[in-house]
Amino acid sequence: MTDPISDMITRIRNAVSAKHARVEVPASRLKTDIARILQDEGYIQGFRLVDVPQDKGAARPTIRMFLKYGPHGERVITGLERISRPGRRVYLGVEDVPTVLGGLGTNILTTSRGVMTGRAARKAGVGGEVLCNVW
Repeated sequence: MTDPISDMITRIRNAVSAKHARVEVPASRLKTDIARILQDEGYIQGFRLVDVPQDKGAARPTIRMFLKYGPHGERVITGLERISRPGRRVYLGVEDVPTVLGGLGTNILTTSRGVMTGRAARKAGVGGEVLCNVW
């Protein structure tokens, strides 16, 4: 797999469109930070790190995310889009960090101070690589 972040985003997007209650993705520190931001911003109910046993070999760490829906089954995550990818990295300065849907959505950046939302990056005065937009 050449882009694990795109794989995570695609798994979440597919699970939400199929109205699944949870989705599992292979764990890494960056993906755990993205899941933490999605939880803090209210896009998912929560997440947990679990060890899923493999057929041959040791257990593999996995992030289990519990998806969130409205009272009538409407999606909380209506859109999830990868911005920076291995073939085209997108770096923005603090003054260039855009808002998503006029502030209704969230962009996730990786900065020198860690993974944070675009709003937090503007407040902290740092720019970075734009990983994805969520709305």
